[in-house]
Amino acid sequence: MRFYHPLAFWFGCAGITLGVLSHIPMFLHAAPMGYQMAGMPMSTTMLIGMALIPLGLLCSAYGVVPRVSELRQQSDPHLQFHVADQVPLNAEHWKLVMVLMIAVTVDVMKPATLGFVMPGMSIEYDLNSQSAGVLAVVALTGTTLGSIFWGMAADRFGRRAAILLSALMFIGTAICGAMPSYSWNLAMCFLMGLSAGGLLPITFALMAESVPARHRGWLLVALGGLGTTAGYLAAAGSATLLEPLFSWRILWLLGLPTGMIVILLNRYIPESPRYLASRGMTHEARQVLTRFSGAQHSEQNVVVEPEPDTGHATLKDLFRAPYTGITWGLTTAGIAWGLVNFGFLLWLPTNLYSLGLAEHANSLIAKSAFFALPGVALVIWLYHHWSSIGTLTLFTSLTAAALGVFALSAAMGWLTVEILTACTALLLMSASGIIAMLIPYASEIYPVHLRGTGSGLVAASSKLGGIAGTLLGVAGLMDFLSWSALVIAAPLLLAAALLFIGGIDTRGLRLEDVRHALTAKRRRSQTYR
Repeated sequence: MRFYHPLAFWFGCAGITLGVLSHIPMFLHAAPMGYQMAGMPMSTTMLIGMALIPLGLLCSAYGVVPRVSELRQQSDPHLQFHVADQVPLNAEHWKLVMVLMIAVTVDVMKPATLGFVMPGMSIEYDLNSQSAGVLAVVALTGTTLGSIFWGMAADRFGRRAAILLSALMFIGTAICGAMPSYSWNLAMCFLMGLSAGGLLPITFALMAESVPARHRGWLLVALGGLGTTAGYLAAAGSATLLEPLFSWRILWLLGLPTGMIVILLNRYIPESPRYLASRGMTHEARQVLTRFSGAQHSEQNVVVEPEPDTGHATLKDLFRAPYTGITWGLTTAGIAWGLVNFGFLLWLPTNLYSLGLAEHANSLIAKSAFFALPGVALVIWLYHHWSSIGTLTLFTSLTAAALGVFALSAAMGWLTVEILTACTALLLMSASGIIAMLIPYASEIYPVHLRGTGSGLVAASSKLGGIAGTLLGVAGLMDFLSWSALVIAAPLLLAAALLFIGGIDTRGLRLEDVRHALTAKRRRSQTYR
């Protein structure tokens, strides 16, 4: 896949890389002090490097973003391709899957690293728990806004451009690891979240639009489940191996090599044929289709059909018929998952300590996580063989049920180690299932001109729930196990009901047929009323 101006793109990449590397001498200078840089003045080289990063990003954007004239190439109707959905998975598909798996891993790794960074940062800057909690809120706020921004950018300028620019911005924010003051860390962590928030929803949109329909569902869920697991393992492994040697700062500086992997693999990141067709770039769309399906299939399995001109996507479009119900269901589920993950589960060890189970806390959660691992395989199987919306609704309901058992057991004094292990395992399995399906389903349910925006909004909703959960925890409201479990179970039950009412089974459907199925369901429901 070509760049529109290769020299500009790679010149920008070089500028961003030099900008990050200009901070390394100051970092190494702090080695005798255990890499503690608090209070150190910023050198002229660092300030020049900070200026190079936004300039490099603008230069790369000029090189990769399609020209406005090309975006206006569409003829009277929009053209939409039916991708060769009957073509078997081939080497090109698997190359795309592996590259996008790396992108998801990089995206998940950064917020996962936050938990490993905060203890060392708190010590160096002498922060209390409330001040440290501000860092998490700022980072999650950046990720929330980034998910929406990059999702809309993907619908406007293309999936490939959004992925590469998000990765480049992510590389630039690696300088967070060399910031001497806490205020600079807050600013950079916000930008880091803003950049990292773009990779996750766009990768799912691109995969949904590039793989055959019969394989789309299980591949998307596998990408979400395995990519998330790999991200957390990469964060934990890096913290274990590198943090004792180079302090917490090295975990931020890893943004340079990890983000650069995505950039160097750019040749395996094509533009979506459906996006190209929707912009009138039919020749380019056919080239991508030939790459994935072969020349012998590129013509006979590709159908061009008219689509009304919908203009640029907006967030309001996601809440208009026929997407109103499913959008509310997906966003409510995302918020509820954020409350579970960043609220209930984050404060669960603290609550176990207060219940007199301190000696069992760490081992209990570890055992529960081990028992919950097969849940990813179960989610993939059910999503592919039973029902996509049914599986998402089921796991949302199971998460609410697990919280209900927590609340009842705590209220009745039944919290034994065995019951806690079983409840925590069920909660981890069901909650992991939700996030593994949430964005994949969003990338299937919305049409091409709304897919990036919709996936971004759903991804943002999970981070918004994370912000709410973090704030509730900092305020001390998560210290009450029964109360917090019941409060979080309520939006989960609401989400399950909205998903059941507003969603459809997307298994095996071409993306072009999903909208018709959703519209038909809406008409049937109106008829019954």
